[in-house]
Amino acid sequence: MSADAELIRKAREKAQREHTTLNETFRGWLRQYVKAEVRVREFYALMQSLDYVRPVRTFSRAELNER
Repeated sequence: MSADAELIRKAREKAQREHTTLNETFRGWLRQYVKAEVRVREFYALMQSLDYVRPVRTFSRAELNER
């Protein structure tokens, strides 16, 4: 892999400020990148499994915003 030297320098400086290394940050990003597709599939599977759920009535805007 390759990147602009100045960009790498700035990224290393930022990682240092965050008390980590650029390599560790990149490995974390790489894990997230690979897992993203799995999370999307899991989300759609969950939504499909909940497809049977139907509200018994229509809720007002105020009710939807209650906490």
